Amino acid sequence: MGKNKKQIFLENIPIEAMAAEGKALAHVDNAVVFVPFAVPGDVVDIRVTKKKKNYMEGLILRIVEPSKDRLQPFCKHFGICGGCKWQPLPYEMQLQGKQQQVIDQLVRIGHLEVPEISPIVPSDKTVYYRNKLEFTFSDKKYVPEAELPKEGEASLPASRPGLGFHVGRFFDKVLDIENCFLQPSPSNEIRNFIREYALSNGLTFFNIRSQEGWLRNLVIRSNESGDVMLTVVFHYEDEKARKALLDALCERFPQIKSLYYVINEKANDSIADLPCRLYRGEEAIYEQMENLRFKIGPKSFYQTNTAQAYKLYCVAREFAALSGSETVYDLYTGTGTIAQFVSGKAAKVVGIEYVPEAIEDAKINAAANGIQNCTFYAGDMKDVLNEEFIAKNGRPDVVILDPPRAGIHPDVAKVILKAAPERMVYVSCNPASQARDLALFCHPEEGPAYRITAVRPVDMFPHTQHVENVVALERI
Repeated sequence: MGKNKKQIFLENIPIEAMAAEGKALAHVDNAVVFVPFAVPGDVVDIRVTKKKKNYMEGLILRIVEPSKDRLQPFCKHFGICGGCKWQPLPYEMQLQGKQQQVIDQLVRIGHLEVPEISPIVPSDKTVYYRNKLEFTFSDKKYVPEAELPKEGEASLPASRPGLGFHVGRFFDKVLDIENCFLQPSPSNEIRNFIREYALSNGLTFFNIRSQEGWLRNLVIRSNESGDVMLTVVFHYEDEKARKALLDALCERFPQIKSLYYVINEKANDSIADLPCRLYRGEEAIYEQMENLRFKIGPKSFYQTNTAQAYKLYCVAREFAALSGSETVYDLYTGTGTIAQFVSGKAAKVVGIEYVPEAIEDAKINAAANGIQNCTFYAGDMKDVLNEEFIAKNGRPDVVILDPPRAGIHPDVAKVILKAAPERMVYVSCNPASQARDLALFCHPEEGPAYRITAVRPVDMFPHTQHVENVVALERI
C-alpha cells in the first residue's frame, strides 16, 4: 500500500467476488474494497476514492494480471458511458452475480425465510434487447480526460455539440454516442443521421445551464416487428426548421411508423405534462404477447425488454396459481399488461396505477383485446386502495404487486394485510426494497402473516447489475 498526502494507492490486489451495485470486491488489511469494472480473478492496482472505517471504494489504475474469465468489452464507450458495466464478465457469471444479489438481499440482509431460489431466467438476447432509448442533445458533449488539450495546445471550442447519454458526474454534459448495442437497427442510424443533419444545417443543441439551443431530446421506440416510433423534443417552435428535419427523417427512414414532436420550454427535460403532437404516421405502434395486442404511445409505459417481459409475466402468472374463480388486484398496473395477461385465468381483475395516461392505455388495450373482466383506476396507491375501495370492488383473493424501485408505501401494506388475500405475487426491479416490504407481510405488527413459497429472478438487462425478481407468498 502506498500513500501520499492526498491519495491512497493499493497495489497487486486480487479481486475476489462480485458485489452489489455492479461492483467487485477485494479485502485489504481486514477492510473490504469495492471496485467497479473489475472481474473476479483480476489482480489490480487501485486508487482509493473513499475510505471509511470498515470499507473503501476505489478505481482501477492498472490491471496487473487479467482474470482468465475477463472478456474484451465490445463497446467503444465502455467505462465512460454509465451503462453495460458488466461487459468484461461472461454472461454466465453475470447471471450468477444477479442470483447471488437476490439471495443476499432476501436472506443475508433481509433475514427472510425462503425456499430454494429457482435459477434465474436468462435473456435470449444479450445485445439489442431494448425497445426504447432516450437520448439528449447538448452543446457541451463530454470529453474524456485522455482527449483534453495538453499544455500549449489549443483549448476546446465553447460549443461542442453531442447527442447521446448523460454522463453520471455531469448533469450538463452528454457522451456523444456513435454506436449503442442496446437497441436494434435503425436506432443508431436515426440518431447519427439527426446529429449530422443538425450539424450540417447549423441547428443548435440545447444548453441546460443557459437554457439556450433548439434540439433537446430524442426518444426512439421500436417493437418486435421492426416498427419505429420517434419523438423529437424541441426547446421552442421553429416551424420551418422543424418540418425540414422531420420530413428528412421520414424520407430517410420508412421504418418510422409514428413520428411525434414536443415543444418543451421548461427548465427540465420531463415531457409527462406536455402534449406530444403527431407529425406523420400512426398514433401508436403495437406489441403482441400471446393472444394479446398492446398499444404503445409516446408516453406509454411498457417493459423495455419485450422478450423478457413475456417470460417475467409467465413467472408471475404461474406464481399466482389462478383457477378461474379469483378476484385479482394488480397494483401499480402501468398500462395493465400483467392484469390483462392473467385475466384469462381470473374471474375479475382490478388494476390501479398513479399515471392517468397509463390507465387510459390500459382501458383501450383491454377493450381492443375483448377483455371484459378488467377494471382500471388512476390515483396514488395509498389514497385509492382503502377499505371503501375494497368494499366496492370485492376482497382480493390474489394481489399482484409491481411497484417502482422504491417499493410500496407502508400504508399500502397495511390495507393489503387487512384485505387478507390468500396469495400475493411481488414483482420487483429492486430486491433490496422488495426484501424490506416482504418483511412487512411475513412479520406484520397486526393482521395475517404470510410465508414465501417461491422466488425466481429474471434477467431483464444483460451486462448491467440490475435484476428483476418475482416472489410468491401465501397466507399462513
